[in-house]
Amino acid sequence: MLVWVIYDIQSTPRRSKVAKACKEQGLYRVQKSVFLGNLNANETDELAVRCTDLIDQENDRVYVFPFCEEDFKKIRLIGQAFDKSLVTDEILAKFF
Repeated sequence: MLVWVIYDIQSTPRRSKVAKACKEQGLYRVQKSVFLGNLNANETDELAVRCTDLIDQENDRVYVFPFCEEDFKKIRLIGQAFDKSLVTDEILAKFF
């Protein structure tokens, strides 16, 4: 399934660790604090647990949104939604 990970993390070191965890899980950065990719349910849970361990739960937020392919295709992009230098053709092809 397609998974969005969106975060608001105050500390740069914690933010960097969460970004690294997303990349290591195979997600692609689409904006500075937004990642997207295909993960199965176990991988999604694993990433959520990992992020829980990395953040300050009193001040930081990480959102993990699973999307089925059908719902993902309904998303509308307005303007320059993705930094194309950060996103692979695989993800872009799902939108266009």
